[in-house]
Amino acid sequence: MSDKFNDGREIITERINNASTSAFHYKVWFVSGMGFFTDAYDLFIIGAVLTLLPLAGWEKLTVFETSLIGSTALIAAVIGALVFGRLLDYLGRRAVYGLELAILVIGALGSAFLTPVNDVYALIAWRFVLGIGIGGDYSASSTIMAEYSNTKNRGKLIGMVFSMQSIGLIAGPLVTLALLFTGVAPPIAWKLLLAIGALPALLVIYWRRHIPETPKFSVGVRGNAKKAIEDLYALSGIKAETGHEVSVVKAKWYQLFTDRRLLLLVLGTAGTWFLMDWALYGNSIMSSAMLGILVPSTITGLHRLTITTEYTLLIFGLAAFPGYWLATFTIDRIGRKPIQTIGFLAMAVSFILLGIIPGIMSPASVSEFLTLYGISYFFIEFGPNVTTFIYPPEVYPVSVRGLGTGMSAAGGKIGAFLGTLLNLAIIASFGENGLFDLLALFSLAGLILTISLLPEPKMKALEESSQEEMYLEKPIINQK
Repeated sequence: MSDKFNDGREIITERINNASTSAFHYKVWFVSGMGFFTDAYDLFIIGAVLTLLPLAGWEKLTVFETSLIGSTALIAAVIGALVFGRLLDYLGRRAVYGLELAILVIGALGSAFLTPVNDVYALIAWRFVLGIGIGGDYSASSTIMAEYSNTKNRGKLIGMVFSMQSIGLIAGPLVTLALLFTGVAPPIAWKLLLAIGALPALLVIYWRRHIPETPKFSVGVRGNAKKAIEDLYALSGIKAETGHEVSVVKAKWYQLFTDRRLLLLVLGTAGTWFLMDWALYGNSIMSSAMLGILVPSTITGLHRLTITTEYTLLIFGLAAFPGYWLATFTIDRIGRKPIQTIGFLAMAVSFILLGIIPGIMSPASVSEFLTLYGISYFFIEFGPNVTTFIYPPEVYPVSVRGLGTGMSAAGGKIGAFLGTLLNLAIIASFGENGLFDLLALFSLAGLILTISLLPEPKMKALEESSQEEMYLEKPIINQK
């Protein structure tokens, strides 16, 4: 490798890593974060919609149909994360950013306005389209935010993107309650709930399509220091000058399966995300059904939905929301690995208690159940939900960062899909206690994977935490 003061890649990445946090960082955060606000709203609102459908003239849905409608977007997100992850590395970040939100908007509007009453499979098809866009957003937004971030605040900036999900979580129940309290009829309410999910994405598609290529990709993968310098200055005002030589990162996509270090990272990032998402999404998307155990059987219809939605809002607002942001604003001091370890351990304890305390899941024990359930939610957020999002773009080299992040997100969404699809069946067969016992085992498995497979990227330059030096090629002449 050439001397660092002549190597365009090292000079440009050093400028970005040492830059002060400025307005351009917050612009990238807003443009990226609005996607995650939308992702969360669209994924979790389906639980309320499923409760509304029978009240809106739909024939009673089977358990399988209910589970499939609730989970289809998640399995589609697996495909979206993998496809967009690979495209990010092959075509570049800028070439595809914003297309995932356009797909999401089409899916949301199709779900609302192109789904006839009782046409279960039309709704499933549109939710599948929606999920493709959501999966693409998981791959793209964290990768782009990581590559624009400085070293000091990188965890906070990536976490801020993801923590916009917390606002989407709260927005869903609030919009639902607003429609219920204002007397909007169920046949209109379920369509509005689905259509509203398209609006935040529409706000930022244009800006996403006009974000310059990340300089770290331009110089680190394409070897084009000139373009990297121009884009860096245009977006942030940061100036850089380099010599003629540029070392490029040549890790290939297939090395994620053949390189032992990268393969273990995939097992660590995708495996922990899988285990966490089973618990989070299975409980959250089906929250109306899950929390229905706390409502007396004599209460039915819209009144029952109102109560379960209020319980959901309580959990999301008082437990999940602060967990997201506390993790985000402390992660660069505490570290990724300690927060993820603490989170999985606390989740395991909470789920064990929910599984063994007699009578806690009944209308007579609402306060006790919501307290323990809320603790589990707090530590999912102040724990692996935030950290599994931050980890992948920090540990994969720039030339495979998109796919490595996409594979990690795909692992998570497979867990989310299975949890949403199977949790109601598990409850039917083994009761709520059996489900929480299973989730406790998953949390312990996540704890083991975290300790054994994941490094600590805190306060390390992105190039150091991803060990790009191992995959550098001899310097090439800087492109003009």
